[in-house]
Amino acid sequence: MQTTENNLIPVLIIGTLVVVVLITCLFFFVIIYQRKMIKSQVELRAMHDRRQSDLMNAVFETQESERKRLAEDLHDSVGQVLSTIKLNLHRLDKNCVSETTQPLLVDTRKLTDECIQEIRNIIHNVLPPILTDYGFLVALEALSTKVEQSTHITVKFDKNITAQRFPTEIELALYRIAQELFGNAIKHSEATIIHLSVSKEAGYMIMEFKDNGVGFKLDEVKQGFGIKNLESRVQLINGEINIYSKPLSGTLTTIKLKIA
Repeated sequence: MQTTENNLIPVLIIGTLVVVVLITCLFFFVIIYQRKMIKSQVELRAMHDRRQSDLMNAVFETQESERKRLAEDLHDSVGQVLSTIKLNLHRLDKNCVSETTQPLLVDTRKLTDECIQEIRNIIHNVLPPILTDYGFLVALEALSTKVEQSTHITVKFDKNITAQRFPTEIELALYRIAQELFGNAIKHSEATIIHLSVSKEAGYMIMEFKDNGVGFKLDEVKQGFGIKNLESRVQLINGEINIYSKPLSGTLTTIKLKIA
C-alpha cells in the first residue's frame, strides 16, 4: 500500500506541473492573442482613418475642381453673352431710341449691368483671384470688408502675422473655412459684430472667429453637416479646431495649425 502511494506522488507532481504549464501557456496565449487583436484593431482603425481622410480629400478636390470649372464657364459663356447684350443695347441707344422705348432701354441696360456685376461676384466667391495672387491673409481681409459692406454686421479683422504665402492647400482650406463661418454667422447667429483674427504663436498659426450672436448648444448641432465639414477641412491640413458656444453668449471658433 505504501509503495502504491509512493508511486502516485510522482504522478501527481508531474500531473500538477503539466496542468500549471498548460495554464501558463494558455495565459500567455490569451495575452498574445489579445495583443494581436488590439494591434489588428488599431491598424484597421488607422486604415479606416486614412481611407476617410483620402475620401474627404477627394471630395474637397472635386468640389474645388467643380468650382473652378463653374467660374470658367460663367466667365467664358454667360459673361461673354451678357457683354454682347450690353454692347447691342448701347448700339440701340445710339440708333433706334425713341421717347417710348427710352425708359425700357435704360431699365434693360441697368439690369444687364447688375447681372454682369452679380456674375463677377459669383466668380470671385467661387474662385477668388485675390487668394491666388496675394494669399489668404489679403483674401481674408477683402472677404471681411465685403461681408461688412453687404450685411448689417460690423466685421473687425486683425492679423498678427507677417504677410507670407503658405502652401496652396492650406490657404484654400482656411479661406473656405472662413467663408463657411461667415455664412453660418450671417444665416443663424443674428450677430452684429464679428471678430476675425490670424496670429502666430510658438510655431502655430491660430485663426479665431468670434461673434456676439445668439449662440447654440453645441451637443445639439454636433452632428450637423456644417460642423462636420469644418472639422474635415481642418483635419486635412493637420490642424485642430475648437468650437465654444452657448445660448445668448455668441460663438468662438479657433483653428490651430502647425507652421514652419
